[in-house]
Parts: sequence; C-alpha cells; structure tokens
Amino acid sequence: MALEEPPLRGQVVMRLGSFLLFVLLRLELSCASAPSGPWDAFNLAPESKTVYPAAIHSSHGSVKNSNLLVKNKGKASLSTNGSWIALDFGIEVGGLISLNLNSNPSPSSFSLSFTESPTFIRSSASDDSSFPSANTTYDGVLQVSVPAHAGYWVQPASSLRGGFRYLTVVSNSENAITLSNVSCAISFVPHLENMRDYAGYFYAKDPQSKDEDLLTKIWYAGAYTVQTNTVALNSGRHVPFSPAGSWANDATLGVAGPIIVDGAKRDRAVWPGDMGIAVPTQFVSTNDLIPTRNALSTMFAAINPKTGALPESGPPLSQQGSDTYHAWTLIGTYNYVLFSGDVEWLQGVWANYTKAVAFLEGKVDGTGLMDVTGLRDWARQGGGGYNAEGNAILYKVLTTASSLASTMSLPSLSSTYLQNATALKSAFNNAFWLPSKGMYRDNQTTTLCPQDANSFAILFNLTEREEQKRMVSDGLVGNWNGIGPVAPELPDTISPFISGFEIQAHFEAGNDARAMELIRRTWGYMLTTDLSVQSTLLEGFTANGSLAYRYNHGYNDDPAYTSHSHGWSSGPTPALTFYVLGMTLTELQGRTWALAPHFGGGLCAAEGGFQTGLGWFGVKWSAVFGEQGELESLMMSIETPEGTNGVVMLPKGINGRIAVDGPRVENLNLQDSRAVTLRLIGGKHEIQVHPV
Repeated sequence: MALEEPPLRGQVVMRLGSFLLFVLLRLELSCASAPSGPWDAFNLAPESKTVYPAAIHSSHGSVKNSNLLVKNKGKASLSTNGSWIALDFGIEVGGLISLNLNSNPSPSSFSLSFTESPTFIRSSASDDSSFPSANTTYDGVLQVSVPAHAGYWVQPASSLRGGFRYLTVVSNSENAITLSNVSCAISFVPHLENMRDYAGYFYAKDPQSKDEDLLTKIWYAGAYTVQTNTVALNSGRHVPFSPAGSWANDATLGVAGPIIVDGAKRDRAVWPGDMGIAVPTQFVSTNDLIPTRNALSTMFAAINPKTGALPESGPPLSQQGSDTYHAWTLIGTYNYVLFSGDVEWLQGVWANYTKAVAFLEGKVDGTGLMDVTGLRDWARQGGGGYNAEGNAILYKVLTTASSLASTMSLPSLSSTYLQNATALKSAFNNAFWLPSKGMYRDNQTTTLCPQDANSFAILFNLTEREEQKRMVSDGLVGNWNGIGPVAPELPDTISPFISGFEIQAHFEAGNDARAMELIRRTWGYMLTTDLSVQSTLLEGFTANGSLAYRYNHGYNDDPAYTSHSHGWSSGPTPALTFYVLGMTLTELQGRTWALAPHFGGGLCAAEGGFQTGLGWFGVKWSAVFGEQGELESLMMSIETPEGTNGVVMLPKGINGRIAVDGPRVENLNLQDSRAVTLRLIGGKHEIQVHPV
C-alpha cells in the first residue's frame, strides 16, 4: 500500500526553531498512554530516573550495615583495604553513580566495578565494554580518590556505564570509608521523564509455560531493552577505544539526539541491521520514534556522495563496507515512515535514499542477482558473491522502495522498483532453492542452508508457493537444540537477532505453535538463566548457553564482552503484537490496517495494542478450541481510530456462525474450508464466532 502525506505540516515546521521542532515532533510521533491493567506489573522501566540498590548480592572483608544501602535506608562502612560490597539494582540500569561518603582520619580511595552478569562480579575488574580481551578484565575499575571529610561524589560523565545490574564498591585503603545514598542517575531515554508511560501493551496467560506470565514478561523485557538502547547524543563509546584498565562513553553518535543504538553497555553506536528488530519493538511499546529518525538521518548524512554507499554503522565507529547494513538503513526508512507518518522527513532524505537504492541495484548483474562485495554483516560467516541472504534483503529493499515511491507520487519509479523486485525473486528461486533439502542454500557452491536467508525468504515473500513456506519452516527446526536455533552460518551460536526473524517466518508459514515454542525456548532461557541480567535481552550466546558469544569470531574469547541488553534481540515483542494479537498497519500510521490473529500458539486469550498519530489500535480476544486444536468459538473486541478502515481475517476451519456487532450485522454461515475476511471501518467492534 502507498504511504500518504499528512496535510499542513511543513508550513508550520519551517517557522520553528530547533527546540520547538523537537517539541512538535514529540507531539506528532508519540501518543497517549496505553490502558492500565495487570500488565503494568511486568513493565520493567523504573518509576524514577534515580534508582537505588534493590539488594546486596554479596560482600567481603570488614563490612558493616551493608543492608542499609538498599533503597537508601542508611550508612554502611568498609573498614579495611580490600573490603567490598556488591550492590544489586535488580534490573539492567545505566548512568552515573553518586554517593555520600566519609573518610576518617585522612584521605583514602575506593574503586567501582560494574557488570551486567553476576558471573563477573569482581573487586578487580568490570565486565568488558571497551574492547574484548581473553582475560575478561580489559575495562578494569573506576578509581576514586576520597577527600578527608564528608562529601558528595558524582561519577564523571565520561566514565558513564550504559548498562549494568551489579555495582561493586571496593575500599583501597586501611582508613574506614562510610557510604550512604548510593544511587544511579538513569542516562537512557534522556528526553523522557516517565519511562513507564508506554503507548502500547501486551498481556496473555500462557498455559504452555511453567510460568504462565512468561510471554508477557518477554514482551516487556524487549520493550525495556530498547529503552536502555536509547541514549543521549554525546554518550557513545569512545573511539579509539580506551586503553586497558579504563573505558569512556563521551563520543558523539550522530547528527541529533536522542538516538537509538545497538546496546546499552556496548557498542553504543547506530547499527541499521539491529534497527530491523529494535524499531518495530520501539513502535509497539513506546512509539518513541524520534531516536529512530535521528539514527536514520545520521546514516543518510554520511552517504558517499559519489557512489551512494551508506556506512555500516554510525559514528564514532563509522565502519564501512556492508551491503546488507546499507540495505537495512533503506528498510528502516520504510518502517519509520509507515509507523510515524513523517513524510516531510522522507522528502528531505529522498535524493540520498534513491541514490542508496541505486548503489545496490548497480551490483545486480546479468545473473539477475546482486553480487555482494560489501562483506561486513551481523557476524555470519560467508556472505560474499551471489549470496542468498544479501539478495533476500535487497528484495525487501525493492518492495519497500516501491511503496515509498508511491508515497512520493512517483508511480513510474514505484513500478520500476516493483518490476526489479519481481525479476530478482525469480532469479533468487532459480539460484538458491535446493529441492533435496526443501530450503534455500547460502550460495550456488554449497549445500549449507542458513537460518537468516531462509527466515527472510518466508518473511519477505520470496517463496513462490505455500508448500515452500512449510518446507522451509520444517527445515529451520532442524537447527534447534534445547535452547534455540544454532545458526549454520555462525557455528556454535544462537543468534536472538536472526531468531527474531525466524519467529515471524514460522507465523507466516502458518506454524503458530512452532513460533511460540521458539519464543518460550530461546527467550525463556535468556530471562531465566542465572548467567544473564534477567531483565533485558542477550546479544547472543553459544549453543550450550554460555556467554561466550562470538568467542572465535571477533570477540577474542571474552564472555565478559557480550552485551546483555541488545535491541536486536527483542523480536518477540513486535511478533506477539503483529501476529498473536494480529494487528498491523497497511498504510501510513494505520489509515488502513489488517487484523489477522494467530490462534494456534496454545493461548486461550490475549490482549494489547499500540498507538500511532491517528490514535489507538487495540485487540482483545478469547477462544475455545476443540480436541484437535480447531477454533470452536471466539470473542474478539477491536478498537481502531475513527476515519480508518481495515480488514479482519479469521482462519480456515471455523465451523459455526459469526456475528459482528450483534444484531447490526447479519450472521454468516461459515464453511470449514473457507477463510473469512471482514471489512470494517474505524471504531469499536465486537466479533463473535459461535458453534453451529
């Protein structure tokens, strides 16, 4: 569907200064709060931007009254050199530490170490954020000198820790140090005072899980993860990296802030591939899209004016040479405009956008495929030449470019992009489909069938028939172990990033139960393992569940370097909204929409929704299933903004009668083999399916 331009916006914006422009965009791109309910108990965002330790994890040496530091109840003391207290903030936090202290009788010193995982609670080092090192101690500790008398100390801004749960305070002197008022000033989402004021929600009881609230917890963990990845403009990881024994987070991240980055602890830079998951999460939870706008603007500002190449990452890293991440910036442009309706911004970047599309199309040769020469990617091995993953992502670029060209009232260009996409789809299937495995191979010289390309093939609609979707879905399950899919293209690795796309692929293939099992298995592990921060989501982990993600592929065998709060791992959050609830946008901000709940995942009820600039999109359903899992009866409430319209799609196999808004619409007799599509205008509606 074409995206349409909202009226009367540009004339106002042109007259505003930068501050008023920011205020206007906040009003347009964020909306009213989600309804309150039992789901609020699972919202992990702190109630205040000043947070205190929630518990004492452990202590060592001459420590007195450490429990009084919990929730700022009083004073604790460290009396001898080497004594320490490990404070637990309960969840992932990030920001600057402050405290009151007393040193008696003369000047002394103490140090602070930080970690996301309890595995790396140490008095001698933090977990690593500057650089991966096999000794796991590259960052060291923050050394602090203590004056002779009582005082108030605040952590320097340059030594900000963007993500941690545990703070260890260590005495480095024989002189007694008395501490109180130990707190962290939250640094993420700097433009928002109330971090808990979400624009969307999700809630379901899951009878298939030992913890019936697991899915709701996972949804909110993803939402909070992306909040921790939303940071101030001048708080990026310093490049060149800090020398061993230190860290710094004072680098400029782009053209404007706040801005969305890849991780809370690290890398703390814009990565467009990560945004392919993180931005839909941001939309369905907070609808806080200004950071996304700033990130995309940063990438387009760095375009090579001669070639049209976009960087792989934003500053200060500013890495080059990735065709796939170049493509993700273009896909992210479509997502941002669809969710926000910010067509004026699209107009401003359009020349660079089309130049960037042309850069990728210029790599398509007589084979009909793109020859991938920018080899950097999400860490997968291989990927060069006529590669299935790169070409699948290019196909998504072309289909979304066609839609955006329609938005820009350029029908000829829209048609050209669509024709090129159609040609690429044919070449893709001819080159990569491997009938013997019922999957797509990585390239024409291998039988390896990667997780990423096969997930994308279903999700982006590169398959040519429904049977292919089912076959690929079956093949992907062959990669699973007890805690998730082991990616063939990155051996011994479970990637929550790519697995987030696999969830969607299984839903698209009609395997709802499989998609839900993947969520329970992989994300359930991340939230419950005692290795993790247990509130936000791991960047990745090994096939046996260890933190040594990419130990032999770029991370120098350093499990302390793994991020525990990475937005690219939040795939279940938008998947539960877009598939289990079933609500999606088909035109700008939801002027038209589609509702197609997936009932086959083992749930008996679910509810939730999200906001756009047009208003609230909400769904609540409860269902009864027969012995074979068939849908016997359904009650569903829908609310969409006035002035919109959409379709409601119910699955095949319903044996009963349907009533829309009670007596106002005539009941329809359904047949077992027929799916049902209802067309509705915006407003509140009730749909009921009754057994015959």
